[in-house]
Amino acid sequence: MTTTDKPYGADHFGFDTDQVHAGEIIGDGFGARITPINLTAGFVFDSFDHAKARFEGDDGAWVYTRNSNPTNAVVESRLTALEHGVDSIVVGSGQAAITVAMLAILKAGDHFLATRSLYEGTKTLFRDNFGRFGIEVEFIDDPHDLAEWQRKLRPTTRAVYSEAIPNPKNDLIDFELVAGFAEQAGLPFIIDSTAATPYLLRPLDHGASVVVHSASKFLTGHGASLAGVIVDGGSFDWGRYPQKFPQFSTPAADGSTYVSRFGAEAFTAYARSIIAARLGPVLSPFNAFLLLQGLETLSLRVERHSRNALALATWLERQPEVVSVDYSGLASSPHHALAERYLPKGAGSVFGFTLAGGQDAARTVIDAVELFTRMTHLGDVRSMILHPATTSHAQLSAADRARQGIDDGLVRLSVGIEDEADLIADLDHAFSVLRSSQPALAATR
Repeated sequence: MTTTDKPYGADHFGFDTDQVHAGEIIGDGFGARITPINLTAGFVFDSFDHAKARFEGDDGAWVYTRNSNPTNAVVESRLTALEHGVDSIVVGSGQAAITVAMLAILKAGDHFLATRSLYEGTKTLFRDNFGRFGIEVEFIDDPHDLAEWQRKLRPTTRAVYSEAIPNPKNDLIDFELVAGFAEQAGLPFIIDSTAATPYLLRPLDHGASVVVHSASKFLTGHGASLAGVIVDGGSFDWGRYPQKFPQFSTPAADGSTYVSRFGAEAFTAYARSIIAARLGPVLSPFNAFLLLQGLETLSLRVERHSRNALALATWLERQPEVVSVDYSGLASSPHHALAERYLPKGAGSVFGFTLAGGQDAARTVIDAVELFTRMTHLGDVRSMILHPATTSHAQLSAADRARQGIDDGLVRLSVGIEDEADLIADLDHAFSVLRSSQPALAATR
């Protein structure tokens, strides 16, 4: 392991070793084994010329925490290693990660394509907030239909966006199919891999250009803090398309461009200095430290999450009150073949199931659980339960919810790492309450 002030990273260890050690630096003069929290807004300059060199980028050290921070840099290096990227940027939340990544690519007048099955908060960000910026999103109904992708391609299209494991429907895409379309069209392919994590899937290995995460979820695991991350694969050639992406090829006062100066890391250099630093969605070094604590056990947790989820999905599929279970890990799922191909270690822990009794049945089950927590979050070590139609998707019309498969009886689970038997017992108790109340429910309909 690293015992000097030279950063770890050149040894290419396995995933479990990387999640504990990648990015760390041992040698702060005090002998501390754990990465310290550098809780400071700014950094001291030794002299006039030292400050000048740092602002010119020649010193290679710290200027201000809004730009970067030593604690945050360790997190960035670790996530870069875990995702097989070239560089990363940590920011204040998952929504901030999406915003910074997309605004580094898009400007007013641009258009981008996204799969329709996305977290509703992301779709609202794209439709409403980006719309106010003059950026238009168009959703793809069938991501497996290349003809639809081609039909919706415009001269102003600048990006392709999707999720690794869509929330809450689990309707996986064929990553390499979509990546092939994006490559042929000369577009970067951005994947939100929050629900997968690099333990289950590395989208960059399957043709994605950029990966974003709400690190508040599985990467952290404990639900104690917010964080987001952007990971650059370094594979998209921004300099090849100067008309589409002039920000990377326009010369600065000294004649250099982001492409000429930073090469494969041009995207993250621009996103960090021009978008993140100026808009200011900073990740606190304290929250970065909390994220590091979670990352150390990522593979252990996600393996357990996935195992428990499969057990619960299998149990739910056998219940007569359940119309369907949207979990790609089940052999009955229409997306199971894609899960076997892209998610061989497990299909994650976030999925939905639909009750025949509609909203009344969902209310009964959700109110009856005792071990599951009723809250809007996912990826915690604790199991959570939610009713999308009246929470995350409540602002949609009934027709729009129906189009997206958000039935009134749909219940979303984020399965934690508790004992499998206890989780099943809790659901079994809730279903017992549902069965005992069904005559009363029928009388109200």
